[in-house]
Amino acid sequence: MKFLLVEDDKTIASGLEYSLQQERYSTVICHDVASAKRVLAEDIDQFALCLFDLQLPDGSGYELCKMVKERRDIPVIFLTVIDDEVNVVMGLDMGADDYITKPFRVRELLSRIKSVLRRYQKPSQVNSIMDIDDIRINTLEGKVYKNGAEIALTALEYRLLLIFGNHIGQVLSRSQLLEQIWDVAGDFVNDNTLTVYIKRLREKLEDDPGHPTLIKTVRGLGYKVGD
Repeated sequence: MKFLLVEDDKTIASGLEYSLQQERYSTVICHDVASAKRVLAEDIDQFALCLFDLQLPDGSGYELCKMVKERRDIPVIFLTVIDDEVNVVMGLDMGADDYITKPFRVRELLSRIKSVLRRYQKPSQVNSIMDIDDIRINTLEGKVYKNGAEIALTALEYRLLLIFGNHIGQVLSRSQLLEQIWDVAGDFVNDNTLTVYIKRLREKLEDDPGHPTLIKTVRGLGYKVGD
């Protein structure tokens, strides 16, 4: 399994390459946006996952994430020294799958890599269609419809809705939702991010987002979809 690692600090890049090789992953390393774009343009299909430093000498990891997500459905993890919600949410909106803040432990990064790769494994779906009131989720297409009209969701919004769809009538706590979205301990994730995405889902799917009937808040417990 081959990864693309884009990191301008050559010492960090070399250390990560060694650690990934110990886990039997191979890597292609770039130190700037320009060289990474050339590699992606020539052979994006060789990669199973991308690790992008957010701040690069000639641009940012955002550019690379956008390029990858427009061409292939593979996971992207950001390596960043910026631990602020605005930048994290912007990266997630672009389709990034996770982020990790420097300095980090290699063991934690490897855990996140494995978790993200598991999420991208295609499980056999018994039901390819989920209906929740006037919302239809087509899991084969990865699309969501409201009264027959397609609703554009980000990757994380779709993942969150799918969790609700797989737990109709169940109350899910915030910690349960975070664990299932990220497949790692919820402590690694800013809890406010979940609030942002619940709000955005309601704005896109509810008839009256101020008085939600689809994604209901169960006071003191969490959220519930369906009866």
